[in-house]
Amino acid sequence: MRFALVLLPILALAACNGGNNAGGSGNSSAPVQASAPVAGVAAPAGKQWADVVEKTKDNGFRQGNPNAPIKLVEYGSRMCPFCAQFGTTGVAPLREKYIATGKVSYEYRDFLIHGAPDLALALLNQCVPTDAFFPTLDQIYAGQEEFEKKIMGLQQTNPQVLDQIQQMPPPQAAAGFAQALGMVDFMKQRGLPEAQAKACLADQKQIETIAKVNADGANVYGVNSTPTFFINGQKADVNDWAGLEPLLQKAGAR
Repeated sequence: MRFALVLLPILALAACNGGNNAGGSGNSSAPVQASAPVAGVAAPAGKQWADVVEKTKDNGFRQGNPNAPIKLVEYGSRMCPFCAQFGTTGVAPLREKYIATGKVSYEYRDFLIHGAPDLALALLNQCVPTDAFFPTLDQIYAGQEEFEKKIMGLQQTNPQVLDQIQQMPPPQAAAGFAQALGMVDFMKQRGLPEAQAKACLADQKQIETIAKVNADGANVYGVNSTPTFFINGQKADVNDWAGLEPLLQKAGAR
């Protein structure tokens, strides 16, 4: 089955609304079920759980114990500042305190709030080896502000370029933004050859896979903002680490 990918135009950064998850179809927000503390599980010999990464049946990327009793899923957008805030302030304690114990696994799924730039970064992020997915995601969030500055610069100095790119079909628009915003160079500096990066940006099969993740997020799970978190399948009405950690503890990660 083919999935059309409809990309929003570049909007102000308010396009991601900081976890306003009400509305939409699929799962609705409800209190996370209280649970007794769950037991920790040792990582495989010679590894830490943060090093265990695999692609899931839902085409997300999961880090940690695949059989963890507490399963955290994030629908995220690499150009969303709320996602970047969680990525730069919440993910480290999540890994150190909860993933490392084997109690919690963390799965990241794409939700393209910011259109073609998000698609470009999703394709480039998934172009690296699976075990490099999360380190690359961390670096993308750390560098988000620079991409934003380049967008603002183009809006001020060469808005016709933005208009031209946004009129292109999604794959060409993603490739155009990847070049215009320095994303290809960003990935080259992290070991991804330019030719490989360009091939990944043009990978129609991967574009369709990301489109399905996006569509399922909206139509099956009721996602309409980023970041949106699920704990054991239940949508959590929080958008930052301060709100999320107590819910993980309530679910038994303590």
